[in-house]
Amino acid sequence: MSAGQETPIKEMPTETGLSAETQTTQVEHEGGGPHISLKAEPIFHIGSFAVTNSLILATLILVLFSSIAIFARKKIKIIPGKLQNVFEFFLEFILDMMDSVLGDRRKSEKYLPLIATIFIFVMFSNWFGLLPGVGSIMFYGEETAPLLRAPSADLNFTLALAVVTVLTVNLLGAFAIGAFRYAGKFLNFSNPINFFVGIIELVSEGARMISFSFRLFGNIFAGEVLLAIVGFLAPYLVPLPFLFLEVFVGAIQALIFSMLALVFVAIAITDHHGPEDAKHEPAH
Repeated sequence: MSAGQETPIKEMPTETGLSAETQTTQVEHEGGGPHISLKAEPIFHIGSFAVTNSLILATLILVLFSSIAIFARKKIKIIPGKLQNVFEFFLEFILDMMDSVLGDRRKSEKYLPLIATIFIFVMFSNWFGLLPGVGSIMFYGEETAPLLRAPSADLNFTLALAVVTVLTVNLLGAFAIGAFRYAGKFLNFSNPINFFVGIIELVSEGARMISFSFRLFGNIFAGEVLLAIVGFLAPYLVPLPFLFLEVFVGAIQALIFSMLALVFVAIAITDHHGPEDAKHEPAH
């Protein structure tokens, strides 16, 4: 081989089958700080559908509380025991809060399943992210990722929950005052001002979905990042105050989400008469 001729250098595969550059990236990640990912990581695929770590934990929470509800329903007694008294006290607390917004116990009992389900599901989705093993047990598959992740720390989960909540609120409003009358809130051609107001109402429904989802996601994800960083820098005793703070924040965020849903329900089921409707109302 002549002196002026360069020898081609080939990238030799390593024992693991990965290039040296890929291995270096993995080593830097493993030896660096805590694992923080803005998006939920896929654990496995069902066809083209990616099952993420947040979806796995959300499914486990759903199955757990569905099983508890079915079991508890069979154990309800006329004379309540201690555990049933706790559940009845909890339901009475929620009904009292709903009465303060709706002003009617019958309406509160009617919409209790929706509001209570949102509150319980969101609260425990927040709290389960604080359990030992969630976020720390790693899965080594297509990519290294935590096996479980708090559902509320996934924007897909909070957005889906917000969309379902807003659509349900609109359906309840349509059932309460009539589909055509409720649609008139968004499509009102009586005059240009009412038409413009209807367009604003329509846009506000989309804004509700965005604010719902980003408020919950931002608070829970920020708390997880805070705990991960504090736990990495000072793993003993120091994270405890922050952990209790996140328990409180998780409950408050669930309360805010459910109370906002309740306020939107109260607005949706109220028939707001326009000036022309008021003319045809009988005088009292």
